[in-house]
Amino acid sequence: MDHFRALVADHMGEEAPKLAIKNLTTADLPEGEVTVRVAYSSVNYKDGMVGIWGRMIQSYPHIPGIDLSGFVTESTDPRYKPGDEVIVTSYGLGVTHHGGYSELARVPASWVVPLPPGLTLREAMILGTAGFTAGLSVQRLEDNGLTPDKGPVVVAGASGGVGSVAVNILAKRGYEVTASTGRLSEENYLKALGAARVIHRDELTETERKPIRRPLWAAAVDPVGGKTLSYLLSTLQYGGSVATSGLTGGVEVETSVYPFILRGVNWLGIDSVECPMELRSRVWERLATDLKPTMLSNTIVNEIQLEQLPEELALILQGQVRGRTIVKLG
Repeated sequence: MDHFRALVADHMGEEAPKLAIKNLTTADLPEGEVTVRVAYSSVNYKDGMVGIWGRMIQSYPHIPGIDLSGFVTESTDPRYKPGDEVIVTSYGLGVTHHGGYSELARVPASWVVPLPPGLTLREAMILGTAGFTAGLSVQRLEDNGLTPDKGPVVVAGASGGVGSVAVNILAKRGYEVTASTGRLSEENYLKALGAARVIHRDELTETERKPIRRPLWAAAVDPVGGKTLSYLLSTLQYGGSVATSGLTGGVEVETSVYPFILRGVNWLGIDSVECPMELRSRVWERLATDLKPTMLSNTIVNEIQLEQLPEELALILQGQVRGRTIVKLG
């Protein structure tokens, strides 16, 4: 495959990048030891920030897409050979390095994860960065002592990518899950994922400053941040933990030392971008086994083509995308 199609962002002197599908050649690919024929990519909030807003792009033209799965076509690294099925997420993919919205990609070998037994290439992208982040959140919560008998777990932003997968993983593992969303019309969807209870996000929003409140949750998965995180910290049970991975609700968090020194709570930062490869591989292996969501086998995943990406990227920034959207490329 010397010629291939890709979604390309170009600046063209405008404030926001212009997105267009272009025909490219292998000469347009960046440096890297491993070339991959992309089978699937996925749609994440970060992809919208890059492709629609032009955030974090360092040079144009640029191919967005922070996730990809596919088959190795060429490799100068002995760990990978043509035909190997692989996953690439995070690091600079789709941000500082051409990404997954392309039929062909070339990446550093240090970014590549072999597809673990138990996952297909399609399932890997239903998970993608959002699913990996959810899996990493559960891993960190359980590393800090969370077990189903400790009490209910709340998931903020539950109808989004990270939240949907987190609800499904936690419910499968026997946790009592409360799902918080700004769209109560998604109640049936969230209960189908395993949520025992669905609440409006306003119930988790800090409206009056209180350093500590009645303890409600053994743990929380938080891809939202902002006032939601402020509230969650004040309502964790003794020794509870919140795993924070996002900022859709804002970057400012008002809290005090009280939850930490009176209840011994843990505020866990979840970084999927530079997560060490040893931990990254372990989480992917768990996502193929004991953390594997049941949602991978049902019909709540939206599959689109390359041509539909610009509209989908705009919708995810508006909070109008439910769950996971994947892009079929091969």
